[in-house]
Amino acid sequence: MSKKSLSNHVILITGASSGIGEASALLFAKEGCRVILAARRAERIHALADKIRSKGGQALPVTTDVSQLDSLNTLVQAALSEWGQIDILFNNAGFGRLKFLDALDPIQDIEAQLRVNQWGVIQLTRAVLPHMIARRSGHIINMVSMAGLVAMPTYSIYAATKYAVRGFTDALRREVGVWGVKVSGIYPGAVETEFDEHSGANRKTGVRTPKILALSAEEVAREVVKLARRPRRMVVIPRVMRPAVWLTWHFPGVVDWIVERMFVRRERL
Repeated sequence: MSKKSLSNHVILITGASSGIGEASALLFAKEGCRVILAARRAERIHALADKIRSKGGQALPVTTDVSQLDSLNTLVQAALSEWGQIDILFNNAGFGRLKFLDALDPIQDIEAQLRVNQWGVIQLTRAVLPHMIARRSGHIINMVSMAGLVAMPTYSIYAATKYAVRGFTDALRREVGVWGVKVSGIYPGAVETEFDEHSGANRKTGVRTPKILALSAEEVAREVVKLARRPRRMVVIPRVMRPAVWLTWHFPGVVDWIVERMFVRRERL
């Protein structure tokens, strides 16, 4: 099967200032896409835009706070004013505060995660969707995470947002397919990005995903580009994580027992 060309497609990427968003922007630009870079850190997305342009690509940086509706509407209008279309929306922005629920701040940790990871994805998609429906074409790619399939202690709110995005992704795909709009979810495991730096995790056991299983931002970005070329319902990476999903779904009691004894008791008692 020949590869679908992405040349001249317009892709809007949130969370483009670092990590998966930045790596994806560089790869999509290399594919010939016109890239809209959305993030709060203006200096970073402007530097990334300059880097893309220096290599002959096209990029539009738009300072954006995905937790604010006015900011999202401004982003979509800027994209359409500049290039008149949005072919691919990559809802990538997100963060996690990885502490037990009773240790989370209700505003800075809980409400902020809900607004960025869940509310922002829904509202930006809603703003872009009428344009895609009118053109009978488009692809929405949502960054879901393994936390949208397997919920673990200290991930309670992060997992809640990702389970919500998973449900949103599945329902939306069934709503808009009749208009030629594709909707996909990507479910990576641990990724070596700035995520850990901002998570606030402080574990007595020091338990974390083994480095051998951790993905690089570039590895995830390559999967996102593949997904854009050949839309699919969902992609779980790395493949070695799939048995963990199977075990959680089919033997949840076993997983509960293992997690409580190997992690929670050692952390909390």
